[in-house]
Amino acid sequence: MYENLILILDATLRVSAPLILAALAGLFSERSGIVNIALEGKMLSAAFAAAATASVTGNVWLGLLAAIGVSVCLSLIHGFASITHRGDQIVSGVAINMLAVGLTVTLGRFWFGLGGQTPALPDSARFTPITLPGADAVADVPVIGPLYSELISGHNILVYLALLMVPFVWWVVFRTRFGLRLRAAGENPHAVDTAGISVAWIRYRALICAGILCGIAGAYLSTAHSAGFVANMSAGKGFIALAALIFGKWKPVPVLFGCLLFGFLDAVAIRLQGAELPIVGEIPVQAIEVLPYILTVLLLAGFIGRAVGPKSIGVPYVKTR
Repeated sequence: MYENLILILDATLRVSAPLILAALAGLFSERSGIVNIALEGKMLSAAFAAAATASVTGNVWLGLLAAIGVSVCLSLIHGFASITHRGDQIVSGVAINMLAVGLTVTLGRFWFGLGGQTPALPDSARFTPITLPGADAVADVPVIGPLYSELISGHNILVYLALLMVPFVWWVVFRTRFGLRLRAAGENPHAVDTAGISVAWIRYRALICAGILCGIAGAYLSTAHSAGFVANMSAGKGFIALAALIFGKWKPVPVLFGCLLFGFLDAVAIRLQGAELPIVGEIPVQAIEVLPYILTVLLLAGFIGRAVGPKSIGVPYVKTR
């Protein structure tokens, strides 16, 4: 029983890592007043860029840089449409999502001829698990051994980075001058403008930060969690991250728990595949696949309560003279 729990928690961290990064990306942009429904498209584009670059160069770090670059470019396009030209932020986000879905498959077919996929990546072109010091030595020790060797050790570097980003983002948003201006731009941009600070520049920087985190999340999907890119491999994770952000009330630590909740339910659902219940018999695979999404929404909606976002979120700022 204890070993099964450790394995489920271990899978929880792996599944939750891209959600945490994407949700924190959304936190930056939405705290500044920009609705970031394009998290899904940025993750998907970054996943393709990372896998394609790593496949061609054999260097996973170049793949990570390519993923971040593509995601930041999409963020700047989002900003150009919604900040500079004050367009509808939802529409521009949906457009980025649609562009990512079509363009990744088209480029994949054109470059690699594998039906939209990239070639399978060898371990040398992936982020592989890291064995922490002493993990093998304590593996056989009761209780502590599996906890350290299986749950804490054995993850790739991007999983640890995702967890470390939570306190870092909290510090940036709530303990720095940039974070104060970021939150003010989302709550009262007129006051920020009156203080002589550019609202547009703050929001652009927030979108750049979001692009970096989405790029890392996308790279994780194709070069760490998987060994290459497949069509639509983000599979709605950007929207789940957005839901966790809203239910977490735009605060890093509650957002982390929302992402971990989905990861835990997903890990449990995987282990339920093939299981048989006394009355209904074997559970259909489709029901297992949809279970984490349904339970996540029900649990978060039932226990988190009403979430009130930044007052000026989604409202284009028009400079007054």
